[in-house]
Amino acid sequence: MGIAPNIDMKRLDGTQMSGRDKIKSLSLIRYADDFVVLHEDLEVIKLCKVKIEEWLSDLSLELKPSKTRISHTLNQVEDEKPGFNFLGFNIRQFPVGKYQSGKNRRGLLGFKTIITPSKESQKRHYHKVSEVIKMSRGIDQVTLIKKLNPIIRGWCNYYSTVVSEKIFSRIWHLVVHKLLKWGLHRHRNKGRRWIQSKYFHTVGGDNWTFSTREDKNPLILRKARRGKQPKRQTLRQHSDTDIIRHVKVKGNASPYDGDWVYWSTRMGNHPEVPKRVSTLLKRQKGKCSHCGSYFKDGDSLEVDHIVPKSKGGKNKYDNWQLLHRHCHDTKTAKDGSLGNKSTCNSGKPKPPVKSEPEF
Repeated sequence: MGIAPNIDMKRLDGTQMSGRDKIKSLSLIRYADDFVVLHEDLEVIKLCKVKIEEWLSDLSLELKPSKTRISHTLNQVEDEKPGFNFLGFNIRQFPVGKYQSGKNRRGLLGFKTIITPSKESQKRHYHKVSEVIKMSRGIDQVTLIKKLNPIIRGWCNYYSTVVSEKIFSRIWHLVVHKLLKWGLHRHRNKGRRWIQSKYFHTVGGDNWTFSTREDKNPLILRKARRGKQPKRQTLRQHSDTDIIRHVKVKGNASPYDGDWVYWSTRMGNHPEVPKRVSTLLKRQKGKCSHCGSYFKDGDSLEVDHIVPKSKGGKNKYDNWQLLHRHCHDTKTAKDGSLGNKSTCNSGKPKPPVKSEPEF
């Protein structure tokens, strides 16, 4: 960072820090025109603000006062609440006991960092969903579901890596009330119980699934007449999104280092790997389904049918698994498909060809 070496930073013993240590102690996170400066000393943060304002003034720019604030992530400082918002996230630290405390090389920290969707982002999302429901009073249920699903899916996927489970449940609870009002507006002579029975059905043990009926849905009946498989139209709930924590990249790994096993397991795709293999690597989290060991770069991998095709197994992802070559041979010898023709490499090895004697 360009301003770090020019700032007066001292150690606990009063000596001046070196330029390298200054750069390491100061963090700058930037995305477009939004940025955050992190340091453990309040005076250093104030000096950074002055330096940034001087640098921006040369470009005829300035910091926006409504978006600029100095705060601490754990304690209240200068009448500012703990934590800060950045890119729709709220980052804050909370004091906890020794069993939940974060750790570093020195030991327990005494606090835990919690990242959640910011309140402003929650309000914007809820108002957007409410506006769509309000403006869709004259349309049918299937069209409303098709309008809401992309909005809910996109917002939930953005916050699927942080602490969002309780927030997802609370927002869905508010959306249900909006959907009930939508139904009451369409059927003014009916009560809430009738609206619930018409538009909310039991799917997977959940009695509040906003979905169409399988038997009387015009869209399903139309597809049935065309010979297509009927499908229930269901509104995606916020809580349907799995919370998956972000995992840092291992060591000095790079997408250009040729370790296609690691990147296929992490991303689910790789330009040098077939889509089926990379998808199975991500689903199995880089492990062989037979022996449970992690795949390594250089291992021979083969796609196997869990239920052999000779026994009625389907050629789809639910019936595929990725195995080591030797694990594939062991599994094939036991599942009864040895020697049968199939698309996977499970056929019986051919006997060695006898060579003609030389004279």
